Amino acid sequence: QVQLVESGGGLVQPGGSLRLSCAASESIFGIISTGWYRQAPGKQRELVAVITSGGSTNYADSVKGRFTISRDNAKNTVYLQMNSLKPEDTAVYYCNFYKGGFPRKDYWGQGTQVTVSD
Repeated sequence: QVQLVESGGGLVQPGGSLRLSCAASESIFGIISTGWYRQAPGKQRELVAVITSGGSTNYADSVKGRFTISRDNAKNTVYLQMNSLKPEDTAVYYCNFYKGGFPRKDYWGQGTQVTVSD
């Protein structure tokens, strides 16, 4: 079974940086895009960043200029570099591999906590 294993979360001060990693246990054929979502207490899960199989990227307005998504296909890994972190970035972050099809197929990481606080 394919597993997505996340790492890199933790506690940082405002203005600090973290780099999240999400590694698939094996290559997954036909992935359309990979991305990162986050969910704060009492809020809906939101898309933070996505990178398509062709390499194009998109970011939530709240993180543009601060976060960068990247991938290493050889390692089946997607990254999220987070700079200039704000308390509002505090959430559980989930990576996602979207395969599509019918029915739609998504793979999800287990979630990693990011806390931005003094």
